[in-house]
Amino acid sequence: MRSVRAYVGFGANLGDRAATLAAAVRALEDTPRLHVAGVSRLYATRPVGPPGQPGYLNAVAALDVRLPGAVPDAAAALLRTLKDLEVRFGRTLRARWAPRELDLDLLVFGRQAFSLAEPPLTVPHPLARQRLFVLAPLRDLAPGLRPPGWGETVERAYRRQLAAEGSDAAWPTGAWDPRAGRWSRG
Repeated sequence: MRSVRAYVGFGANLGDRAATLAAAVRALEDTPRLHVAGVSRLYATRPVGPPGQPGYLNAVAALDVRLPGAVPDAAAALLRTLKDLEVRFGRTLRARWAPRELDLDLLVFGRQAFSLAEPPLTVPHPLARQRLFVLAPLRDLAPGLRPPGWGETVERAYRRQLAAEGSDAAWPTGAWDPRAGRWSRG
């Protein structure tokens, strides 16, 4: 069975954010047909959306997804897994860009670009290259990656967005410890 590399963005700004994100990584590690190939550093980030919400913690995981069928079908299955995990970790429906217990986004799925109507999915994620809270952790794992349709590498997009948003928009606060299954400070 062949596999494809996918990148998933993690975010939370409610509850014990670091513990929630670590538990979500561990849940993906236990998911059949998925292998967590790498986890970025943990980043503290400014919230996007309504004012007055708490700051976020964000990370990105690289997943090797074993494909039982067509790429879009596997991406749709992964997205359903991600949305089920959000609910399992207490996410409730709120207004767009409102605070979240857990937010999981499928950022890149292999070397293909596509959109699906059901479940609604566009890969690469249409806003990923304009969000420093995505680009900083994605850069940890794949600085030379050139997602389909971007016309630039993750490194170049990161540098462009860093100049636009400033270094106080996203900064590392911890490193993933795979043996402990959590982030260590530093």
